Amino acid sequence: MSYLVLARKYRPRNFTEMVGQDHVVQALTNALTTQRLHHAYLFTGTRGVGKTTVSRILAKSLNCQGVDGTGGITATPCGVCQACSDIDSGRFVDYTELDAASNRGVDEVQALLEQAVYKPVQGRFKVFMIDEVHMLTNTAFNAMLKTLEEPPEYLKFVLATTDPQKVPVTVLSRCLQFNLRPMAPETIREHLAKVLAVEQVSSEVQALRLLARAARGSMRDALSLTDQAIAFGSGQLQEATVRQMLGSVDRSYVFRLIEALALGDGKTVVETSEVLRLNGLSAASTLEEMSTVLQRMAVVQVVGGASDDDSDPEAAETSRLADLMPVDETQLLYSICLHGRADLGLAPDEYAALTMVLLRLLAFKPRGPSDSAEKKTLNRAAGPAHARPTSVPIPIPATSPVASVKALAVQPWEDAPPELVVPPGQVLHVRDNAPPPPYEEDHGDNPGDDENFESNTVPAPVKQAQAATKVVAIPVRIQAESRSDVTAQQTAPTLVRSEEGDFWYATVQQLINTDAIHAMVRELALQSQLVARDTDQWILRVERESLNQTGSRDRLNAALQNAGFGVKLVVEIGRVTDCPARRNTAASAEKQLAAEKIIFDDPFVQAMMRDFGAKIVPGSIKPL
Repeated sequence: MSYLVLARKYRPRNFTEMVGQDHVVQALTNALTTQRLHHAYLFTGTRGVGKTTVSRILAKSLNCQGVDGTGGITATPCGVCQACSDIDSGRFVDYTELDAASNRGVDEVQALLEQAVYKPVQGRFKVFMIDEVHMLTNTAFNAMLKTLEEPPEYLKFVLATTDPQKVPVTVLSRCLQFNLRPMAPETIREHLAKVLAVEQVSSEVQALRLLARAARGSMRDALSLTDQAIAFGSGQLQEATVRQMLGSVDRSYVFRLIEALALGDGKTVVETSEVLRLNGLSAASTLEEMSTVLQRMAVVQVVGGASDDDSDPEAAETSRLADLMPVDETQLLYSICLHGRADLGLAPDEYAALTMVLLRLLAFKPRGPSDSAEKKTLNRAAGPAHARPTSVPIPIPATSPVASVKALAVQPWEDAPPELVVPPGQVLHVRDNAPPPPYEEDHGDNPGDDENFESNTVPAPVKQAQAATKVVAIPVRIQAESRSDVTAQQTAPTLVRSEEGDFWYATVQQLINTDAIHAMVRELALQSQLVARDTDQWILRVERESLNQTGSRDRLNAALQNAGFGVKLVVEIGRVTDCPARRNTAASAEKQLAAEKIIFDDPFVQAMMRDFGAKIVPGSIKPL
């Protein structure tokens, strides 16, 4: 007898044998028990999670005849009657499986639907199971819509797909949809342990963990990898052989890298990366294993205590690294490892890319032991001996525009000087070398007593600060009366009007109004200044050399001649103070200022700004 692979040999035969899909099993079990049956079911999920298995179990539940042949619809098919055994062996005439990946046309679907008019031959229901239904063409979907919506009472549709987004909504709305989730690694590991116990194959727990993680939520992949591992390990599952088969990176390298990164040891990081290169271990697998460990470290750092799985021999090492690395660095390294996997394919050497990804954290890691200590004690209060003096703001009421005065003084902690706001009309008096208030007490008539008290009590840094205290006078700027004054100061263009400028502005406007100049010629005329003019020659000046092109200059000269100015143009490069463009800008600015003044001077607007703190959105005022 030929060998039957584990994925087929241990395919669940009833709902009680299914693992990892309790939400689907419970819903179908209750529906079968109460006989509230839908006419179409859609099972979605990734590969190897049990879509086809659930379909076959559902077909057996609908057609099971019981051990004595008198059974009905049940959630626990017997598995021994004619219907159950035929469905398991794939020869039940009333159960039809259609692979839509290879039979995706409308002809195949029509041939299937032609059987719907005939009642079941052996069973209680006809069951049409269409696998990978998203591969059907649009015409095929349209052909089955009517039958799918109102099938005969003896017909049930079961659809399965790995990509429900490609299924038309007209089909989704006619089906009862169940999403089969990827299985957790621990669920897969426990099931593999049961299977290997039945198969009498010795295994190590860590080897099963590696297989469960490599399956990525698919039970079929896990059983297939187990078959391969049994053959690779000569009938035994050991961690070393399974890790070698999968090409997984030993966690000891991962722990060594994370510890070196936590300690800022770049030499160990580079050396470990070189060892991975020499052993031919995958760089992508290294980053993947690091991401897994860092995720568990982050959970330990937040929850506290040991890892969630005490049976894991790596839990103690994970907890130790969680205490060694600060929380923010753990999050940063986790993000770097996730995004670093995309960089491996871009680099000419994936191991060089791996080294750069690992060293990236050291580039952002704070330098010095004090920084690390501060990170680990974020929640602790700072001691009074290390606390910096803080300035206390002194509120000064002001009902009129205020002036800003900055008192600059040399302080031992080299902080920025405070800024005092003083109303106009008040004078701020600062005494040179004035001691702080606690030292202004009267200590007797002997002036020597004061000197001794001051020299013995005042700390040296305070003396130095008092001796170096100077007041720098800064001109007081009166606040602008309105918004328009500030805008005028900031946006006023540099314009020096001249008689030649008046003439050139009128000439350019005439050329523009008559549509005599366009594009670069028009820009040359607007940006140029008429410096001098004679009976046969005019001299223009522009600031940008890119405007002084031969073609543009000749076309402007031709336009002037057509307008009645028989002169020759000479264009030079230099500073421009009066040109049509500047005059247009100045005119627009004046209109804008006038419009803003109207708004700001409006009594209603002023009342809204004063009473309700209203603000005018910048740029919202436009002149008509």
